[in-house]
Amino acid sequence: MSDPASLGPTAGVAVPASTDGRPARRPHGVAGERTVAVLAGGISHEREVSLHSGRRLATALRGVGVDVREWDVDGALVDHLRADPPDAVAIALHGGEGENGSVQAVLELLGVPFVGTPARACRRAWDKPTAKAELARAGLDTPDWIALPHTTFRALGAQAVLDAMVDRLGLPLMLKPDQGGSALGAQVVSNRAELPAAMVSCLAYADTVLAEQFVSGVEVAVTVVEDEGAPRALPAVEVEAKGGVYDYTARYTPGAAHFHCPARIDAATAATLADVALAAHQLLGLRDVSRTDAVVDAAGRVQILEVNVSPGLTDTSLLPTAAAAAGLDLGHLYARLVDRAVARCFT
Repeated sequence: MSDPASLGPTAGVAVPASTDGRPARRPHGVAGERTVAVLAGGISHEREVSLHSGRRLATALRGVGVDVREWDVDGALVDHLRADPPDAVAIALHGGEGENGSVQAVLELLGVPFVGTPARACRRAWDKPTAKAELARAGLDTPDWIALPHTTFRALGAQAVLDAMVDRLGLPLMLKPDQGGSALGAQVVSNRAELPAAMVSCLAYADTVLAEQFVSGVEVAVTVVEDEGAPRALPAVEVEAKGGVYDYTARYTPGAAHFHCPARIDAATAATLADVALAAHQLLGLRDVSRTDAVVDAAGRVQILEVNVSPGLTDTSLLPTAAAAAGLDLGHLYARLVDRAVARCFT
């Protein structure tokens, strides 16, 4: 577990062991003594993005007087939490254990307060087909899709299954791994000849391919936060990718995409976007912070692409852009979320 001294001061206040073996907590309200561990890195495909998010979050929290520890998550996490428990954890992990509920479940087992969605709801949102099915059942629009494991293509014949997929969903298609983020492995397929290579790209990141109808329109992202109690939607961010597709390169290469916040849409559509993001956040059982990615199609319908439980916080990420447009300082925003996380342990 990386915790170099240069990354921040220690708490300076002794924390006694609890009687049930869980890390003891300071009473809510001792803000000047509070310590927050920012978890980042890990071993997912999105490790580097996570490290950038973690550094930015740690800097923002220190800027508002929070005592921050930056921990690169590895096999020593549980021992570290037991031996030197922070007052709360802020999760800046992307992909894998940081978003599929695994780290959240461990924190719940240890009784460690954390900013973010509970483990069970993380698992629901992390699996894109599961989340899309729940959203569709609730009457929210999401592009038509099918999810198939690689074993199906092997057992039934890849070409026959691919042909049936195109016959059902049409072209163009968006192919993406059924789990994961940062658009890793995601590709737009415009003709049948592109399908095999796109499948290989997807299967490099997951065992199941999610194929959905590609919806053209205005691509937007809406962040939902609960820093003031009830969930509220921040201004929508419109994404204008230079290459036409908001893929991994466009997301993390400065200048590869332009962002407009608030989005260049009419007031009625902006209100619908906010309502849809709030509905998705609450339907999936998310908490504290989430980001809904969507497309406003030519008919003006809001179609949800996916919902993220651990939005990025890098220099090119969308949550900080939305927060700035709303007049929110990132450090103060997350400090309030930390306060709420700590308060939950004493209610």
